[in-house]
Amino acid sequence: MTFADLTNERYSSRSYTDEPVSDEDIVSILEAGRMAPTAKNLQPVRVIVADTPESIARIGKAAGPYGATVALIVVADASKAWVRPQDGKNFGDIDASIVTTQMMYRAQELGLGSVWIGYFDPAVVKEAFGLGETEEVSAILAVGHRADETSSNHGNRKPMSEFASRA
Repeated sequence: MTFADLTNERYSSRSYTDEPVSDEDIVSILEAGRMAPTAKNLQPVRVIVADTPESIARIGKAAGPYGATVALIVVADASKAWVRPQDGKNFGDIDASIVTTQMMYRAQELGLGSVWIGYFDPAVVKEAFGLGETEEVSAILAVGHRADETSSNHGNRKPMSEFASRA
C-alpha cells in the first residue's frame, strides 16, 4: 500500500465491531506516533491507551468513542513544547496533531478504522485520567475494526484551485 493509497482510502470511521484490537497492532500504532517529528525534537506528547471497558467508559463521560475498542488520548505538555520566540506560539498542539496523524495512518495501513475526535470535554478527560496542570488533551483517536464501509463525506474535497495557489 502506498502513501497515496493510505490518504485516498482512509475515512473517519464512526462505527466499529466489538472485536478487540491486538496488542501488537496497538504497539505498532503507538510506535508510529512515537516516531513522529516534533518541534526541536522536544517530544512534548504522550499517549494514554484506553482499551479496557473501564477506561473506555471513562472516555464516554467526555466523548463518544463510536463503539471503538481502543481510544488513544493524545496529550501535549505545554511546559515541554517548543515556543516560537517571535510571537510566543506554543507548538505542543501542532506536535500532538502530527503524532495523531501518524497513528491514524498506521491504523489504516493495518486495516483498522479510526476517527479523530475533537468534540470532547477536556476537563472531564483531564480529571478522569489524572493529567497534570500543564498537560492538554489535544485529541482522542478512536481505533477499531470497522463496522462501516465509508463516511458520507469521504472524497468530498474542494478543488485544488481553491486549496492551493502559487505565490
